[in-house]
Amino acid sequence: MSILGNLIWILFGGFLIALEYMFAGVLLCLTIIGIPFGFQSIKLGVLALVPFGREVVDHPTGSGFLRTLFNVIWFFIGGIWICLTHLFLAVLLAITIIGIPFAKQHAKLATLALTPFGKDIR
Repeated sequence: MSILGNLIWILFGGFLIALEYMFAGVLLCLTIIGIPFGFQSIKLGVLALVPFGREVVDHPTGSGFLRTLFNVIWFFIGGIWICLTHLFLAVLLAITIIGIPFAKQHAKLATLALTPFGKDIR
């Protein structure tokens, strides 16, 4: 089921979303200050490309202060807008029965887009 879901996802917009995240990640990595944010954008792009069969989990280790600081910066720079976009798309897709699995994937992307630091994709 995850292969079919990922294939449909890629054909109907998942590739474009992933491409946008990857492009933004590469641009952010061009600056020294933006490298941590670029890596998080690339992480979002990987999940946006093939979200079915993957889950977002909290990373058990890591610096609590830096993770919190970077999440706050991410939130105010653009994380809230990315999250709201995914939530809007999730609501639109949840209206139809066929769109419910895709709405769940947008909700998963929204949680990661809000606070990506300290989370892993498995």
